[in-house]
Amino acid sequence: MIQPDWKFAMVIGASSGLGEQIARKLAATGCRVALVARREDRIRRIAIDINGPSLHLAIPFNFDVLDFENAATNFEHIIQDLGGLDIVFYVAGVMPMVGPTEYDIIKDKNIVDTNLIGAMAWLNPAAKRFERAKAGTIVGVGSVAGDRGRRGNPAYGASKAGLECYLESLRNRLAVQGVNVVTVKPGPVETDMTAKRGKQPFMISAQKAASLIIDAAKRSNRTVYVPWRWWLISRIIRMIPSFIFRRLNI
Repeated sequence: MIQPDWKFAMVIGASSGLGEQIARKLAATGCRVALVARREDRIRRIAIDINGPSLHLAIPFNFDVLDFENAATNFEHIIQDLGGLDIVFYVAGVMPMVGPTEYDIIKDKNIVDTNLIGAMAWLNPAAKRFERAKAGTIVGVGSVAGDRGRRGNPAYGASKAGLECYLESLRNRLAVQGVNVVTVKPGPVETDMTAKRGKQPFMISAQKAASLIIDAAKRSNRTVYVPWRWWLISRIIRMIPSFIFRRLNI
């Protein structure tokens, strides 16, 4: 495993959960981190907590990933204030509760816009920048939910499957230029987003998941399951024939 020298990082979706914990762990190594999120009060409190009375490692940026038209401009503004960019994490995501007979296109659109289109709007300029520099790392946080068409939340699974395909396309474009693109696929993680769903099998803390995601980012051009056992579970799930899978409550 390579030990990269990350001096400047951007975490998109840093106001809670995985994004917050990734930002905290990066700052603990001396990396300067841009905290990007729409909840300004949250990222400002996190930045104050990270920086304390003397540090200036965490910088909050109040931008909404759904502001697609201004994403590239906002991206460049952040880099200017940050001083550079070595790695970007796209962690922003939504997973609202969906009833078993609910088909709500407004809710579905918000899921896809946040989880997939937002990632494209923010990672496209990252890809351009890193391609020119012939260096850099892009990390997209997907989900094991994108491996099969699960009945619980069709739009969420579709958004994460689309994100995986998009990141693989970036990887195939950029690897030859020396740019690292890593897809991380966590299983259940204890966050505000999953709190209403209760305890789930093999669920891990956001702190543990953040450490594993940062470790995954050090691996060149990979898709990494977090924790690793989900790689095996996913392989088994993918092998289940459709006529059986549709009868399973997963």
